Parts: sequence; structure tokens; C-alpha cells
Amino acid sequence: MKQKLFTLASSVTDKTFLGRKDRADFPQLGLENIDIKIDTGAYTASIHCHHIEEISRDGNRLIRFRLLDPSHPKYHERVFTSADYREKLVKSSFGTTEKRFLIKTNIVLFGEELPVELSLTERGEMKYPVLIGRKLLKGRFIVDVSRLNLSYRQKRKNEKESERKR
Repeated sequence: MKQKLFTLASSVTDKTFLGRKDRADFPQLGLENIDIKIDTGAYTASIHCHHIEEISRDGNRLIRFRLLDPSHPKYHERVFTSADYREKLVKSSFGTTEKRFLIKTNIVLFGEELPVELSLTERGEMKYPVLIGRKLLKGRFIVDVSRLNLSYRQKRKNEKESERKR
């Protein structure tokens, strides 16, 4: 039993601590310092979108959407289209199942660009436009619910150090 605990403790140190809330960048989507909430109860990550629709162009199926909404301070009117998407039935935190579209993109946390699959959903009534689920967290992060903005603080610290060196 002691050996097993020791192994667990040493494997914990290989992971990065992440607080319950933070800010992240999504370079391919043109979003910086977007508020995120860590949700260990969710499997996939999700992002607030509106005008999400499947379209056909030149015989190809595409997904078209706008990120966030006009009431969000980081909103831009950019319309995204992608042929690289899939559909999935997702059970929401309210217990309802809905069809969602998922896209692949990258998220930047602690200065590292990581691949992430985002489900596109209307989250206008929610405080945080992005939820990060277990799929991204697993094997990389330990969530410390008593902490906040650990990645964002590191980013700001690195930016200040870079400014001082100039």
C-alpha cells in the first residue's frame, strides 16, 4: 500500500496545477484572454457560439458559426466556416441531450499550445463562455479548486519580464 501511494504522489508532480477558473488564448479563432471555467464533470470542452448552422457549398458540408455574441466584450463579427467537424449527442448539465457540432482547434495554457476539441453551443446565459472538460485535463493537469488564473498570471509575468528586457 505504501508503495502505491508513493507512485501516485510522484506521478502528481508531473502534472501542472490549474485553478477552477482561468483565461486562455485560442489563436486559430482570434481570441485572447478568454475566461474559461474548469468543469471536471464535463467530458468535452465547449465554447459559446451563435448562428451555428450546417451548410452546403459546392457539394461539401460545412459548419458555419460566430463565436461569443454581441454582448460579450471580446466579440468580433467574424464568421467561421469549417469542413473539419463532427456531430455528437451531448448531455448538458441540465440533463437534456442535444446534437452539437465539434471542431478541432488549439488552446494556449501556460504558454503551451494544446489541441482541443470544442463543442459549439449557445452559452449566452452562462457566466463563462468556455468550459474545459476532462478530455483536455486528463494526464496534463491537476485542478486545485482553491486557485484562480494560474496560467494567465504566468502569461502576464512572462510579458512583464519580456518588457523589462527590452
